[in-house]
Amino acid sequence: MATDEDLRNMLTETLNKGISYDDYKTLVSELITKGKSTGLTQNESMLNYSKLSERRMKRWDKTFKMQEDDKSFFQNESKPLTFLIISEGWCGDAAHALPIINKITDSSPNIDLKIVLRDDNNELMDNFLTNGGKSIPKLIALDEKLNVLFTWGPRPKKATGIVNEYKAKHGVLTPEFKEDLQKWYNKDKGQNIVEDIKSELEAL
Repeated sequence: MATDEDLRNMLTETLNKGISYDDYKTLVSELITKGKSTGLTQNESMLNYSKLSERRMKRWDKTFKMQEDDKSFFQNESKPLTFLIISEGWCGDAAHALPIINKITDSSPNIDLKIVLRDDNNELMDNFLTNGGKSIPKLIALDEKLNVLFTWGPRPKKATGIVNEYKAKHGVLTPEFKEDLQKWYNKDKGQNIVEDIKSELEAL
């Protein structure tokens, strides 16, 4: 783990190369047209995952609707914050989460969104592991002085509970379970992600 000063320096460098959600989508799309995905691993499976994630992001961009009271909550956030997200274009959980988080930051004049790729930022990722793993997406909420206020990810809390319960019973996540998890995301319609982040901000 990095010292506080080292981490702050690392975050400064990372934010300088962070991109917007629109630029992230453009990057993913441009790589797909070249038969590639983001990240170090390049194969047919990763390309197919990227194509699927691209479709999911487009669908959520069109269909996600934030409730008016939630929109007002984020509009009234008074503290300048940055949401730094570590992601990859092939990641299924990121494809569900990033469009929702983008709508959250779009609704707030005081929350900026920056996205970086995991495989390009291993040292940063090592400071924000989930149960020892490099699970993504990972949201790091920062104040103006780059203090880490909270982290979120790789899944909303309810989905994490479902995953942990299944792993405890079966050891691994089967393709059938992953399909059921996608159905959960579609049924939840992004609301648990909004609830999670709203709860974190309320606790600050």
